[in-house]
Amino acid sequence: MAQDIGIDLGTANVLIYVTGKGIVLNEPSVVAVDTKTNKVLAVGTEAYQMVGRTPGNIKAIRPLKDGVISDFDITQEMLSYFISKLSVKGVVSKPQTMICAPTNITNIERKAIIQAAERAAGGQVFIEEEPKVAAVGAGMDIYQPHGSMVIDMGGGTSDIAVLSLGDIVASKSLKIAGDVMNGDIVNFLKQEHNLIIGEHTAERIKMQIGTADVSSQDVKGMEVRGRDSVSGMPKSVTITSQEVAQAINGSINSIVSGAKAVLETIPPEISADIIDRGVMLTGGGALLKDIDTVIANALTVPVYISEDPLDNVAKGAGEMLEHMSNTKKNRRFFSRK
Repeated sequence: MAQDIGIDLGTANVLIYVTGKGIVLNEPSVVAVDTKTNKVLAVGTEAYQMVGRTPGNIKAIRPLKDGVISDFDITQEMLSYFISKLSVKGVVSKPQTMICAPTNITNIERKAIIQAAERAAGGQVFIEEEPKVAAVGAGMDIYQPHGSMVIDMGGGTSDIAVLSLGDIVASKSLKIAGDVMNGDIVNFLKQEHNLIIGEHTAERIKMQIGTADVSSQDVKGMEVRGRDSVSGMPKSVTITSQEVAQAINGSINSIVSGAKAVLETIPPEISADIIDRGVMLTGGGALLKDIDTVIANALTVPVYISEDPLDNVAKGAGEMLEHMSNTKKNRRFFSRK
């Protein structure tokens, strides 16, 4: 029999949850293609290592942009490769797939995601809104008659939602997340230090010394190597965590403003619930140092970071699929009686 799968089709990473096993795959959303033959040379981790280091005829492509598909064929190739690695297809059945998407995608973008998953996995595909699935994966009980708020900060989008009774009351999806912050760091170093770096280096800077708090007293330094924008020669400079905070401050403020905009639209009873229950942060952005403190101070409500923020969406998709399967089994059982 086929094993059902939940997929977090992220701009930065693809995570796949197999029912009964948990998360079994976590690889970058990158595909390396030979532009002369259009042949796929590498997918995932192997392709990610090629980013910024390929010869002219090899191109490292990220087929997802801002949480949606920008290259349909490459996305399908990537998903097919990942799913084939897992051996989830059965002899007589095909897996059901739960896949997640940002809250504000168009019908065309939604259909593209479903078609790519159908062609890759072969079975029935369900699509669910990302913050709702992330909340389930973070252990929040969204099906009770009280308000819950989640901010899911991924690579391409930051999805903000208030949920109650299993559905979204108010939401906002911003195309400001990890990738934009990496770009902020690249631009800052070019302007302030005449240093040109790639996205790998920017990501490493953000992870090692990055902080969301511009007033943080815990100052760390890091040597960064790249190319001098004036002479074109190799160059290294030392930057501080305060400089990184300055670089990404505009993006952090935009996410905070988005959260405030969502809170301003909800009923007062749900606002009271959020004061009691707080806000849950999920996604890779939740790992940024001091991000919970900055958002809590701005919103004046408690803010918590989920236990496994990188895994929440995939885990939530798998749990929702398992719940659907159990519900169907129970229906068949009671109908016989």
